[in-house]
Amino acid sequence: MADIARPYWHGRLHAAWRRAPIVWLSGVRRVGKTTLAKSIPGALYLNCDLPSTAEHLADPERFLRSVDAAVVVLDEVHQLPDPSRLLKIAADEHPKLRILATGSSTLAATTKFRDSLSGRKRVVHLLPVLAAELAAFGIADLRRRLLHGGLPAALLAEATEPDRYAEWLDSYFARDVQELFSVAKRTAFLTLVQTILRRSGGLCEITKLAAAAGLSRPTVMSYLDVLEVTQVATVLRPFHAGGAQELTHQPKIYGFDTGFVAWSRGWTELREPDCGTLWKHVVLETLQAHVVSAGGTVHYWRDKRQREVDFVVPAGRGAAHAIECQWSATGFETRGLAAFRATHPRGRNFLVVPDAATRERTFGTWVVTITSAEALPALLG
Repeated sequence: MADIARPYWHGRLHAAWRRAPIVWLSGVRRVGKTTLAKSIPGALYLNCDLPSTAEHLADPERFLRSVDAAVVVLDEVHQLPDPSRLLKIAADEHPKLRILATGSSTLAATTKFRDSLSGRKRVVHLLPVLAAELAAFGIADLRRRLLHGGLPAALLAEATEPDRYAEWLDSYFARDVQELFSVAKRTAFLTLVQTILRRSGGLCEITKLAAAAGLSRPTVMSYLDVLEVTQVATVLRPFHAGGAQELTHQPKIYGFDTGFVAWSRGWTELREPDCGTLWKHVVLETLQAHVVSAGGTVHYWRDKRQREVDFVVPAGRGAAHAIECQWSATGFETRGLAAFRATHPRGRNFLVVPDAATRERTFGTWVVTITSAEALPALLG
């Protein structure tokens, strides 16, 4: 996997370094942060999980004076006793040095960070392997990406391994949840995670989640914050403009990876409806990588008659792009799009399907651009 080129993510890192000396590379466990970091030419790599690394970095000034590389990688930097001190000294005293610090959560997830490093850092969120990267990974069958998921080791494995996903959850709880957030109820927390994965893409119903996990409503809401911070769940807020029929508050929750969603639902092979469900997750990851990373937002839209649009991207000056996702363009139904455009008339309409050549087609009275996940970001502008 070390030889797989990931130019999009390298470009993101270098763009971030042009704006600040420190880049915080976040992403869930085993998403490929270490491999990406080690692939930076000429970088000095340090694994902060090792006691010897902590000793080496105990005197930050001495260490930084000794560095002759242009880039220093501090992998799992939150394992250091006082990581923000080292990063602050590096940014303030060695502004030409570029630092890549990695962690499974956001920088603010641990109380060890006594300084927010405001103005000194930028964040890059590494996502599971994107649709546009599959060819580089040697994956020709999109169904494999849907079933195995986008964590590189699982994607490249010969077969899905249920134990792999269960073991990941155990590691996630021990290293990213209990260690950073002091969550005591392991069984209830992991039950909540698996419930969210099974219901991924659905409306967030706190009462039902609480009943399934045996937790109180306030505890579920607290745990949802943990899942968002650790990037295991994505919460989409509804798009609205005050229309009487629009949902305005209830969010949707998406799990972080299609492989885990499939595993949680007991899918060992995929039917057409399953592919359509998981395909929405892949499109959402594309939007996160290109829209959210650029400071934009992604929403969903739904009204009280249950008409909905999968994703909505605000486009400024009252415009909003509507994005629908299907496994095939055949049978596309515009009921939700028509209801959305009755309230929000300005913006482009997209239907995202696998391997589609970009083209325009009229469905009823609506012009819709049919395109692929790979081509969508450029069309959104």
